[in-house]
Amino acid sequence: MTAVKIIIVLLVIYIFMICPRIFKKADRSPLKGRHYAHRGLFDNASESPENSLSAFAKAVEAGYGIEFDVQLSKDDIPVIFHDATLKRMCGVEGNVWDYTLAELQSMKLANSQETIPTLAQALEVINGKVPLIIEYKMDRPDVKVCELGNELLKDYQGVYCMESFHPFAVRWYRFRRPDIVRGQLCMDYWKDEIYKKKPGFWLLGLMLTNFLARPDFIAFKHSDAGNLSRKLCRLLGGLSVAWTIKSKEDYEKAKNQFDLFIFDSCRL
Repeated sequence: MTAVKIIIVLLVIYIFMICPRIFKKADRSPLKGRHYAHRGLFDNASESPENSLSAFAKAVEAGYGIEFDVQLSKDDIPVIFHDATLKRMCGVEGNVWDYTLAELQSMKLANSQETIPTLAQALEVINGKVPLIIEYKMDRPDVKVCELGNELLKDYQGVYCMESFHPFAVRWYRFRRPDIVRGQLCMDYWKDEIYKKKPGFWLLGLMLTNFLARPDFIAFKHSDAGNLSRKLCRLLGGLSVAWTIKSKEDYEKAKNQFDLFIFDSCRL
């Protein structure tokens, strides 16, 4: 096989692996036309800290879509909380999954009187008024969070999509809820000190795992917009979502390279 043929074969394999969903696409149009408030419209020094019911209510009032994070309590209740550990937001040692819902809801978020909400509580507050980007956290490789989250969401009347850094979560939705728009979260992992010595994450950064899940969109760190695989996914019809825009300057740099924007620390 000549060198040219080898290059062509490798290119075909590469395109196959990174390609987003091409056929039988879910309807993405209801997600467009809004910016998405990261963890709600929050201020951790106020009574509306991140991922709180108050922050969600403020985002709804302002007309923003909302992005939030879902993981499971010890007793398998889907709760909304970003970090694996409780230390930063609640001042408590341990992970979210080490505590029951009752124990988690006895804790306060930041310096507020808000507590960790359940997914069911958040859906009741938002009540379909704005579209949602729901991130499944899989610090533990267990798709049960998708299964239990879907049980609550299957009768929800509002517009929502799902995303995750873990391709197995996105893959779960590919085969069990193909009607739902699904997204792969990503970044240039080799630029980050935590991940640069872990080549397995480089596959994620190059989106070579997309063949497992065939995502409808790629949610990429906005400062890594030059990533070739991200650009090709957009050319192949995948939506491109920027996270997390933190200033008008960030937005100006990213606005022509992405289709949707997740933001905090500013107003878009």
